[in-house]
This record gives sequence, structure tokens and C-alpha cells, in this order.
Amino acid sequence: MEPIFHIAETVAWERAQTSGEYRCSTLGRTLDEVGFIHCSRLGQVAAVANARYRPAPPLVLLVIDPGKVRAEIRDEDLEGAGQPFPHVYGPLNIDAVVEVRPFVPGPDGSFTAPEWP
Repeated sequence: MEPIFHIAETVAWERAQTSGEYRCSTLGRTLDEVGFIHCSRLGQVAAVANARYRPAPPLVLLVIDPGKVRAEIRDEDLEGAGQPFPHVYGPLNIDAVVEVRPFVPGPDGSFTAPEWP
């Protein structure tokens, strides 16, 4: 099963290590506010980062194994982007995160797609 990805503020991911679950939806918004956690497929990560995370606070990229996520995952096109994005409808259990990568923009401030695997 292909992984899904979530762009996380480093401080929010560090908090999740203590609580055992991750509850941020997107930059500055929580799961409780939005109702789900925004995720992306590999080919969507850079576009999302460039559209929503500039200028960027310290970020990490969570690599998530969908088979380990306890909450429901739905592929949805809620903003009319013409392509579905995976959304996690509940807290993300941290053991579903199989890798955490630093995620920093290039010298020009833009993000590029992560290499996988």
C-alpha cells in the first residue's frame, strides 16, 4: 500500500510524541476545527506546501502507512481541485507514522517533491 504524507509543524509533531496521537489538520488548524487531517499523495506534496506553507515555520513531513491508521481515511476533492486528497477522519495514531523527514524549502522559498522511496 502506498504511503500518504502530511506536512506538520515540527512543534505539533513533538507534542504528538507525548500524547500518542497527532491532532493537527493543517497549518494553524486542528482536527477539532476542521473535522479531519489533511494528507497528500506523493505527487501532491510540493503543490500543497507551496500553496499553503509559505513562508514556512519549521516543518517535518510525516510518512504514513494507511494500513496502520486507526481512523477512517477518505479520498475526497473537497475544494474542487480536480483531484482527490486523502483525509484522516480522526486522530492520527503516531505508530502509523513510519518515517519523519525534515521538510524545508529551497533557497528561493519553494518546496520540491520528496523522493520516495
